Amino acid sequence: MKKFLLKHPLLRTLFELKGNPRISVYTEPMWGLSMNLCLPYATVYMLSFGIKDIEVGIITSIFMFSQMIFAFLSGAIIDKFGRRLSTAIFDFLAWCIPCLIWASSQGFWFFVVAALLNGTMRVTTVSWTCLLIEDAPKEKTTHIFSWILIFANFSAIFAPVSSILVSRLTLVPAIRILYINAFIIMTLKIIILYIFSTETKVGKIKREESRGMSWFQMLSGYKASFQKIISSHGTKFAIVISILIEIVTTIGMVFWQVIASRYIGIPDTLLPIFPMVKSILTIIFFFTIIAHMNQSKLKWPLYGGFISTIIGSLLLIAISRPGFWGYFLLSISIIFESLGMAILATLRESIVAIHVDPEDRSSIMGILQTIVMLISMPFGFIAGMLSDISRALPFILSIGLLLIGILATSIYHRDSSKLISD
Repeated sequence: MKKFLLKHPLLRTLFELKGNPRISVYTEPMWGLSMNLCLPYATVYMLSFGIKDIEVGIITSIFMFSQMIFAFLSGAIIDKFGRRLSTAIFDFLAWCIPCLIWASSQGFWFFVVAALLNGTMRVTTVSWTCLLIEDAPKEKTTHIFSWILIFANFSAIFAPVSSILVSRLTLVPAIRILYINAFIIMTLKIIILYIFSTETKVGKIKREESRGMSWFQMLSGYKASFQKIISSHGTKFAIVISILIEIVTTIGMVFWQVIASRYIGIPDTLLPIFPMVKSILTIIFFFTIIAHMNQSKLKWPLYGGFISTIIGSLLLIAISRPGFWGYFLLSISIIFESLGMAILATLRESIVAIHVDPEDRSSIMGILQTIVMLISMPFGFIAGMLSDISRALPFILSIGLLLIGILATSIYHRDSSKLISD
């Protein structure tokens, strides 16, 4: 049986993982059992306190602003404290404390404070990625990120728990309980990852190099990393793709609940069912389609990801009311969206990991994340304003951004072909 399973490239990668990649991947289901149980209701939970669509957009932009600041500082922080310790400290600041604030929230300012703290996640975005990738075989990169996303979606089978709690307790008390659950499980995840991981080889070198250096000296070292980004055709393309996918993901995460609940008219008790279906479909797509993507030829998978997500968005905004045809269109929309975003999320991480210089990974990724959040930041507010006008407009904006992604992919691969031929 084991020999049969090992024939599948994804399963073979899972069994062969060792060290930091192994513990990083194996603890990822705990994310699904904590935060992913809350996320289907996160925006509707905000609306239940009388917060308006535009205020949801403001909170989203504040969250992005905080991410931008900490993305800029992340490279220096991670090189100073190491990948392992940085992940533990900032995971607690970014997720555990905000969970307690969300659980006790009374209105707009609670969500603002939580958003500011939650933005420190950009430090762990870099430090945890370094912990995951730096000691891993490069040829396994896409498969490793596939497993991360598979386990992140693992919570799908527990989604009915959210629905049952909401139907029994009503929305606000149920979500408060789920946030407390998220606090407990995320704290355990942090402890387990810290105990069973070790500092990476590059992390040890960077920590020694930064010993005795001031924060100003460390941040001034970004200049050389920035020059590497400018001189790298692939890294610039990775930034463009990351920006577009970041904005589209944020819009989908925040405003899908709004359009589903307030525009289409889906009852609150049914809201977790659709993310559950998305997660199940995403896992299926990873094992059937994404596992067989050629890492050296990512142009056509990118095209496919963008087009599939566009189709999903077009079908979503075409729904005017619930009923048989409304739910039918929504189901087809979810299939295309799940496939498209699964491909794009995997390729986004893989493209960055492939093109970033390993020796300066933390500082380059810090700059990359800063640029991504700086450009993405206003779009939370913009999407909120558009949603106040019509709840379909944020997804029309997403379609426009996805079309730009297709154009950027075409230009990059055309220019790359010219460079090779020259």
